[in-house]
Amino acid sequence: MYIIVDERELVTTGYKSSFDREGVSSVGFDPENFSSWISDAAEIDLTSVEAILLGECRDREAYPRLVRSRCSAPIIAMNETHSLEQTLGLFAAGVDDVVRKPVHVREIMARVGAFNRRAHVAPAAPEARAAEDVRVFFDGRDPEIRGEVMELPRRERRILEHLVKNRGKRVQRDQLFSAIYGVFNENVDECVIESHISKLRKKLRARLGYDPIDSKRFLGYMFG
Repeated sequence: MYIIVDERELVTTGYKSSFDREGVSSVGFDPENFSSWISDAAEIDLTSVEAILLGECRDREAYPRLVRSRCSAPIIAMNETHSLEQTLGLFAAGVDDVVRKPVHVREIMARVGAFNRRAHVAPAAPEARAAEDVRVFFDGRDPEIRGEVMELPRRERRILEHLVKNRGKRVQRDQLFSAIYGVFNENVDECVIESHISKLRKKLRARLGYDPIDSKRFLGYMFG
């Protein structure tokens, strides 16, 4: 789930629509509501956040510290104009990247994907076959299975990306739901996640000859 923070509703609505077209869940906040939400949000909701996009906000340099007190997702500042002084100030404040608008959401996803590969996906251990056999990109592209592209529906691809990003950790159904459908989506039953994962596991098993996703009742799913 991507979070867009901007004083202008037109901006948050526009980016949310663009992410929706890519099959990616997102939520738009004005700065005041965002500050309240991230301060009080449940841990399980925060784990579903893939990136936070900071647009026009008063005292914008204060937000990275607030985010880091609760969440480790990458922070990307979006600038209207090029200003070296402003860019340096944002990096000094703790943002992970600065882009100049207009910027396509697929470029944002690619930047977040690069961050995930560097910071979240640990090097594969010799015994971790799945890490060697399955390659995900986090930027909208389908995964590669043993070097060959495997086309997946968007929801299944997003679930695989989230599991790979958290490789070695148990991810519960409600965490996956928040990551794929958003924390405020009340129109979809959480049980749909089980259906998506069942279909995904069958496809991976057919390609790999084994199931790289381990599931334990009450504990959740883990990519091995």
